[in-house]
Amino acid sequence: MDPLKGYNLRCTLTFGDIYGQVLAWMVVIFVSLAAGLALMGSSKPIFALVGVGVILVLSLPFLLFAFTTTLLNHIALQPAADTETPT
Repeated sequence: MDPLKGYNLRCTLTFGDIYGQVLAWMVVIFVSLAAGLALMGSSKPIFALVGVGVILVLSLPFLLFAFTTTLLNHIALQPAADTETPT
């Protein structure tokens, strides 16, 4: 019988893989803050805070999904080097 072969878990994720996602998230944050500041001058500033909160809360699951799928796509199982076991 052959012994079970081992595998090495390797993550090939680099910053360049998530750079676009980070930029998109920063755009969402800045746009929501700009909208909040624009609404702050209105007669009901609570709408500004609620608007910023809703935008951030609704966009967060999409960001997390994008990060986790990108991470999972960059995980590789590579066969370990064959090592002879002493008998």
